[in-house]
Amino acid sequence: MLNYFDAADIPGIRRDYPIGPAFLERFRGMSRDELRAMQEARFQRVLEFAWKVPFYQRLWGAQGIEAGDIKGLDDLARLPTYSKSDLMESVERCPPLGDFDGQSAHPAWARPQIIIQTTSGTTGRPQPLLYGPKSRELQNALLARIYLLQGMSSDDVVHSVYGFGMVNGGHYIRETVSHWVGARLLSAGTGVETRSAQQAALMRDFSATVLVGFGDFLRRLAEVARENGIEPGRDIRLRMITGHLGPEGREPISSVWGGCPVYDWYGVGDTGLIAGEGPDMDGMYVMEDAQFLELIDSETGAPVAPGERGDMVCTCLYKDDIFPIIRFNTHDVTEEISGTSAIGLPFRRILGFRGRSDNMVKLRGVNVYPTAIGALLTAERTDYAGEFLCEVSREGNRDDMTVFAEIKGAASEALRAEFETLLRARLGVDVKVRLCAPGSLAERTGVESRQKPVRLFDLRKG
Repeated sequence: MLNYFDAADIPGIRRDYPIGPAFLERFRGMSRDELRAMQEARFQRVLEFAWKVPFYQRLWGAQGIEAGDIKGLDDLARLPTYSKSDLMESVERCPPLGDFDGQSAHPAWARPQIIIQTTSGTTGRPQPLLYGPKSRELQNALLARIYLLQGMSSDDVVHSVYGFGMVNGGHYIRETVSHWVGARLLSAGTGVETRSAQQAALMRDFSATVLVGFGDFLRRLAEVARENGIEPGRDIRLRMITGHLGPEGREPISSVWGGCPVYDWYGVGDTGLIAGEGPDMDGMYVMEDAQFLELIDSETGAPVAPGERGDMVCTCLYKDDIFPIIRFNTHDVTEEISGTSAIGLPFRRILGFRGRSDNMVKLRGVNVYPTAIGALLTAERTDYAGEFLCEVSREGNRDDMTVFAEIKGAASEALRAEFETLLRARLGVDVKVRLCAPGSLAERTGVESRQKPVRLFDLRKG
C-alpha cells in the first residue's frame, strides 16, 4: 500500500489543479470548448474507475446500463442520480463502510488508504465520508484556491469555528490552511469545543485577521464578544470573513464584525468545495475543472434554466482513488447566474445555497423552504435578532407551520401580527409566528454547539 504522501501526488495536484496566481493564469480567457475538453478527459477516468465499484455496478445495472453506454458528459443524464439515502442503504448492505469505497479496484501494491469522516447524523445514523489521499488533498487545494482568490494569504491569522470530531468541517479547513495556504490557524471549533467567550478572547489576543465558519455561529460569536467587553472592529480587526453564509447573505455578518468584506462558498462533505465567490462578489464560480454541476427540478429531474431554482447534482471530475462521485444529488437548492465574469473566468456561476428540497414543506399547495425564512426576516425587519426555527405540525389533513423568531425588543400581539403579515406576503401562505427573546432558541437550534444549526422541527414524523 502506498504511503499517504506518495498516493496524494502533490506535484500532480499543483500541475493539474493550480491555485494562487497560477489559477488565474491557467483559466482566465480560456474558451468554454477548451474547458469542456478538459472536463471530458477527466470524466472518462472517473467513469472507468466507477465501473469497478460495486455500488455503481448495482445502481447503474438496475437501470439496464452497461459499460460503454455512457460515452461522455452529453450522456450523463442517462445515469440515475443518487443521494444520502442510497449511501446509507449501501452501509446497511455492507457495514461499516458500504460498497462504494473502491479500494479493492486498485492493485494490492497501489491501494491508497481510506480516510474516514462522517456526516453529523442530524437525521439519524451518520453517513461515512470516505477519501483517498489524492482526493483529500485535492479538495483541500480547491478550497485553498478560493481562499486565495478571495484574498487570504500566508500572512493571515485564521480563526476557524468549523467543528471537529468525526464531522469533516474542522479537519478540512485545518488541512487547507496549513497544507496549502500557509497561514497561522486558530482551530477553535464550535462553541462546545472552545467556549464562545474564550474564542473571542483568542481572536483578540492572537490578532486574528480572518474568520471562517458557518454564518449563523459567526453572528453569534460577535454578540458573545460584545457581551464580554470585546468590540469587533476595535479589539478584533478582521480583514475578511469567508464561510457558508446561507440565504441571509453577507450584510448581517459584515455589520456585526465592523464592516469587513464577507465572502461565500459552497460544498458538502462528500464532494468538498464545489463553488466559491471571487473578488468581484458576483456569484459563486463553480470549479468546473474539478466539478461538473447540474441543476435539476427536484420533482421531475429535468434540467432547469438559468435563473430557475433546482437541486445541485454534482459529479466530481477528480475522485478516482477511493470514492468516485457521479450524479450525487445534494438536495441543496440554488440557481445559475447569467452574464460574463468580471475577472475573465470561463466558469459558470451560481447564486449560492438557498434551501434544501428534502426539507421543503408543502402548505396548502405552496412550497416553502424553512431555511430561507431567516433571509426574509433579515431583509425586512430591523427588530429581528437573527435567530429562528420552524415547527411543522399536522391537524387532521392540514399541515401548519409555526415560525419562532427572536426579536430585539418587547413582544406584542400587534408585532406578532406584523411578522405574520410579512411572511404571508412573501411566502404566499399563512404561517403562525411566535416572538422570542434573544438567545432563547439557542438550545433547540444548537447554534453554538453544532456546525449547522437545526432550523426545522417536523412534528409530523414519529
